[in-house]
Amino acid sequence: MKAKICWKTVFCSVMLAFGLASTADAADEQSTTQATQSTAQASRQQKDAVCTRCHDESETKPILSIYQTRHGVTTDPRTPACQDCHGASEAHLKGNTDGKGRPRPDKIFGRKHTDSGYKPDDAQEQADTCMNCHQTHGGKHINWKSSAHYNRDVACTSCHTVHSNHDKVRDKQEQPQVCYQCHKEQRALMNRPSHHPVPEGEMSCSSCHDVHNDNPNTLIKSSTNDTCYTCHMEKRGPFVHNHEPVQEDCALCHQPHGTSVANLLKQRAPMLCQQCHGSTSSIPGHAANTAFQQSLTTTGALPGVSSGGPVGARGCLNCHSNIHGSNSTDATNAVRFFR
Repeated sequence: MKAKICWKTVFCSVMLAFGLASTADAADEQSTTQATQSTAQASRQQKDAVCTRCHDESETKPILSIYQTRHGVTTDPRTPACQDCHGASEAHLKGNTDGKGRPRPDKIFGRKHTDSGYKPDDAQEQADTCMNCHQTHGGKHINWKSSAHYNRDVACTSCHTVHSNHDKVRDKQEQPQVCYQCHKEQRALMNRPSHHPVPEGEMSCSSCHDVHNDNPNTLIKSSTNDTCYTCHMEKRGPFVHNHEPVQEDCALCHQPHGTSVANLLKQRAPMLCQQCHGSTSSIPGHAANTAFQQSLTTTGALPGVSSGGPVGARGCLNCHSNIHGSNSTDATNAVRFFR
């Protein structure tokens, strides 16, 4: 009599054996990874010890505070050693051998004018050192060498303080002050009555700008409108009647950094509107609204309206309240953007 085979038991046994084997492989892989990380950590600490033998707590510049930053996380295998950024610097380590003082390290970071005693490397050479890590792993820094800041010789350390545990440019409250060191016009605009809430600390420059990308205006999106729509979604539409300047560029009417006119407008209406809706247009590519202007100068009435006084010194938005776009079903120009 043949013994019955319980296939369910066989299947369970095979799967159990497979699971144990997989667990063992995973454990071996984890053990190997931990061993590699431990070796890298020991090597990094050994390299750092060469520098920290002199650059200790007595330094005027807080060198050792780098261990309180992301660049000093000892358990992260990507963490660089001092020599990874500053070079082997063998001549610097040997010290004063020619009576002229200790030679400079191979790579020096900082602004064009520094009190460290050594002249910093060229801005692009400094950036190349940073990009060895920050471009290799991709992310938002991958297009740095195509950015406006890189092409104008702005070094990474012009904005970032690597050794400090408080990098001002990464702090929403203090970041604008770092940017204002170069962008003084924007500082003045931000102090005007109508502005984005940057001085109040509710926004920062990086809320709209990404200085590491290759966008010509260093915006976080590909265009001005897409950047504005990240907050002002209600202006995106679609609408039944779209206002052409709104679709083209928000900056035709608005100065985002600040103005003396409400709602960040460049000028007060009707002067702003008459840049396009006038006898001559000051905006390139925009045709003049001659009929509108002629109606104002000859009769003092609005086109399509039987009676009415002149609109001089009055606001167009008193009637055209939905200037960004209208869903009115009346297609006539007389009531477009009214509601």
